[in-house]
Amino acid sequence: MTTLRPAPPQSAPFVESLGAGREAEVTALLDADPIVNVTLAARLAAARSLIPAVLGGQVLGVRDSAGQLGAAVFNGGNLLPIGGQPAAWSALAREVASGRRACTSIVGRRESVAAMWDVLGRYWEAARAIRAEQPLLLIDDARLLPDGDPWVRAIRPSEGEAYLYAAAAMFTEELGISPLVERGGAAYRRRIGALIAAGLAYGLVGTDGRIVFKADLGAVSAHTCQIQGVWVRPDLRGRGVGTAALATVIRHALTLAPTVSLYVNGFNEPARRMYDTLGMRQVATLSTVLF
Repeated sequence: MTTLRPAPPQSAPFVESLGAGREAEVTALLDADPIVNVTLAARLAAARSLIPAVLGGQVLGVRDSAGQLGAAVFNGGNLLPIGGQPAAWSALAREVASGRRACTSIVGRRESVAAMWDVLGRYWEAARAIRAEQPLLLIDDARLLPDGDPWVRAIRPSEGEAYLYAAAAMFTEELGISPLVERGGAAYRRRIGALIAAGLAYGLVGTDGRIVFKADLGAVSAHTCQIQGVWVRPDLRGRGVGTAALATVIRHALTLAPTVSLYVNGFNEPARRMYDTLGMRQVATLSTVLF
């Protein structure tokens, strides 16, 4: 009779810090899932370095059995898992948990966020909210779009305060907390100012100077423009304002990258209907854990 011996326990994946000189490896991993990874891809393209002080956070990685980088996570203002499988996500989460929480959210593919939060939730305080189902939508053909609004344009620096007010209203409505309170206020103002200065903040400005509609090209890479912060003034919703305005923004974004993407909360039925009208299709499902 043959007695089968139990397989020896597998050691946990080794986590390493990826610094200067590893940019090509990280870029290749990002490019393997370019629509999901646009936020870090855009940041890395701008920084051109993995030095944390330049990039705004640390990148940790795990290699596969062949020595290839198979998973990573960006640990900064956001925690962004990249690629990988459950064992790698758990190992990365344990490494992140060994230090103080720096992020205000975890954002990524649903399965990677769930695996990391399963570990991190044992060490960190309770999440303020978990958005478990966020369809990631994409469009790559301007011919699918309905007619746009010709009055939508890039926001001018002189309109910065009005745009900041609208952006803060959108943020508060979406996340339940104002971005202008406590320490986050200065950083949020800088972020909005940078978008306006770069010509990436779009809006429809009323005759009274108030913002009627807003949307940002929040992350731009060689593969996609990710639209963020879509908002219509509450008293004008349900009239098609957002559909026409966003069609104009998407048309412009398609001149900057071959695709345009955004993600939406699964429970936001009005927004999902609008994106259907715009011809956007789902390509992945993300999740967000908010602190």
